[in-house]
Amino acid sequence: MGSSARSLPAAHLTACDREPIHILGTLQPHGFLLALGGPDLRVVQASANVPDLPDRPAAEIHGRPLRRAFPEVAEAVEAYRALPPARAGASYLASVTLDTGEGLRSYDLAAHRSADLIVLEFEEVASEAASHQGLDALYPRLSAFVEGLHAAATVADLCALLAADIRHITGFDRALVYRFDRDWHGTVVAEDGNGVLPSYLDLRFPASDIPAQARELYRRNRLRIIPDAGYAPVPILPTLTPATGQPLDLSQSVLRSVSPVHVEYMRNMGTQASMSVSILVDGTLWGLISCHNKAPRRVPLQARNACDFLTRIFALQLAAKERGALAEQRIRLGAIQARLLGFMAEEEQFIDGLLKHPEDVLALAEAAGAAIVTAGTCRLLGVTPSESEVQGIHDWLSRQRHEGEVYATDALGEVHPPAAAFADRASGLLAISISQRYASYVLWFRPEVVQTVKWGGNPNKAAVQDQAGGERLHPRQSFEIWKETVQGRSLPWSVAEIDAAKDLRAAVLGIVLRRAEELAALSEELQRSNKELEAFSYSVSHDLRAPFRHIVGYSELLRAREADRLSDKGRHYVDTIVEAALSAGRLVDNLLSFSQMGRNALNRVFGDMNLLVEEVRRKAMRDVGPNRVIHWQIGSLGRVYADPVMLRLVIENLLSNAIKYTRDRPEAVIEVGRAPDRDGEAEFFVRDNGVGFDMAYVGKLFGVFQRLHRVEEFEGTGIGLANVRRIVERHGGRTWAEGGLGTGATFHFTLPLRESAR
Repeated sequence: MGSSARSLPAAHLTACDREPIHILGTLQPHGFLLALGGPDLRVVQASANVPDLPDRPAAEIHGRPLRRAFPEVAEAVEAYRALPPARAGASYLASVTLDTGEGLRSYDLAAHRSADLIVLEFEEVASEAASHQGLDALYPRLSAFVEGLHAAATVADLCALLAADIRHITGFDRALVYRFDRDWHGTVVAEDGNGVLPSYLDLRFPASDIPAQARELYRRNRLRIIPDAGYAPVPILPTLTPATGQPLDLSQSVLRSVSPVHVEYMRNMGTQASMSVSILVDGTLWGLISCHNKAPRRVPLQARNACDFLTRIFALQLAAKERGALAEQRIRLGAIQARLLGFMAEEEQFIDGLLKHPEDVLALAEAAGAAIVTAGTCRLLGVTPSESEVQGIHDWLSRQRHEGEVYATDALGEVHPPAAAFADRASGLLAISISQRYASYVLWFRPEVVQTVKWGGNPNKAAVQDQAGGERLHPRQSFEIWKETVQGRSLPWSVAEIDAAKDLRAAVLGIVLRRAEELAALSEELQRSNKELEAFSYSVSHDLRAPFRHIVGYSELLRAREADRLSDKGRHYVDTIVEAALSAGRLVDNLLSFSQMGRNALNRVFGDMNLLVEEVRRKAMRDVGPNRVIHWQIGSLGRVYADPVMLRLVIENLLSNAIKYTRDRPEAVIEVGRAPDRDGEAEFFVRDNGVGFDMAYVGKLFGVFQRLHRVEEFEGTGIGLANVRRIVERHGGRTWAEGGLGTGATFHFTLPLRESAR
């Protein structure tokens, strides 16, 4: 047994973070590299193993344009340069065969950008690649994998399926699915192997094994291959890029050399070859597929691409399952919250609504105990610390400042040392402030959960060892199971539980205290409406979409197969059916989006409105014809405190409407501005000189399916402005419009101010 890995000195835990693994200046030898710069793509750096070609000695390659140095690939590279920069990773360009003087050699050519340079990598095609599974042979496996993902009932099943298929495609001795926790420790959650290497299933590895800068490289460059850890590194010459005087950044490189620490790590693990594929969920590094082989092993490009494809499909299904589980939890906690709101509204003192229903109070946060502490009282529910101990927590919280007045920890004893004495009742704390003037809190407690964690080696072993001449990084030398007893921690609070506590706080401050009588009447109606809305959403998603798809599909078949038998009028009828069905499908999708808008939790952050408006404007202008003239007048909009995803929908709807309803103007003028702040609100407006509207019908503008212009004149479904109003009102703001027929329109909306958003 041992103490927690968190007790390691900070210097040891971060030493690996400082190793410059992206600028080591060397390559693995199963390929060569060229760095190209300038308009004529001259070779400014090259790896030392560039082959001599007939009449083109490698020693004379520096400074030559690519068309003279390697004319075989110049056209493909020019085409790559013309493309927009890729988001991440290298792009495969072509396969080329070069006469090296020692016979023909085949290479897979990949390219990526590094600052102002284009980096070309020629990866030699292994001789065994020709006999490896081709894409046609891989397709049935890929298809079966996708079907298996849909059938998998749990995340564990998904991970096991992925490990088995990745190992089958690559032929490695062992394939692991490795998941990161919130402290960046990793746990092997699935494994498939042939018995050559030991099993690591269920073992945990410390965050120091994959330091921060390595995790960032995994996020940016999804696939990493090390065919032979015993290779001799190939230097890049010159060592520094001439134009910058800096080493070449190889973050996106396929052939990038491996850190000496990682080579030693592999040797200690008993592996000579490895491959990793990053698992990204919503852009965040969720985990890795980590493959190992006892002997050196090359994996051809097609097989690696298949692994990348499988992993991306897996990540989509994983995200769907996790979101589904989160949604189910939110619905369940939302029902509990609705009941509590009703109980509080029925009581003269809203706190009595909580005290009289302790089961629901505890269930809202899935806690074992709770306490409601005000200036003069301390009421306990369930399993809690003593009243004096709770009062101590209250006093400690009152001295802290927590963003949003919500605080959560699963290790209370680490931040409030007196809590170590009652860890068995309160290792976890979730707290909300329920008063803007007084130190009043609702506290939820979770008991300590003592766990025995199995580590793959001692996580406390220092990564830095003193040697003559200074310190040197060393990986762990043992991967034997090392057990640790973790104490003083509870089960962590989930996002849904924290959000439920936030929503309860908002209700207490913004609704219950001001409109208790109104909520009592609305609570039952709200629950009924929510059930009807969920049933309606399901009907829209499953029952309405399918018939529209059938109508479109069979109409298209009729038009394709029976066109010769149809009269002009008949073909017109078919075209009308297809157009109407597609329009109805869009209406269904938009209505479903509108119904879901009110159930998504707000995630407010501070943001720059000018940046958001400019991003939306540029995107909207992509669909504008080249002959249109639009003059944009965008003022200083400042910062706001809002949900960026929902606020983007507001801006997208208002700008797209302005562009649409000014398209008949020879010169459109669209203005986006901010009025002077007043009454604690920031007011924004979007003004255009388009067709406008009759103010007699202004009350219809923000209603669902309300349109003031015919579809034949201006396309649309009539839901955009309804979404605008719903989003703004959820933020606590207001919407209104002004206009006149033929004189344009102005749409206004407000958002509540916070001090940092002024």
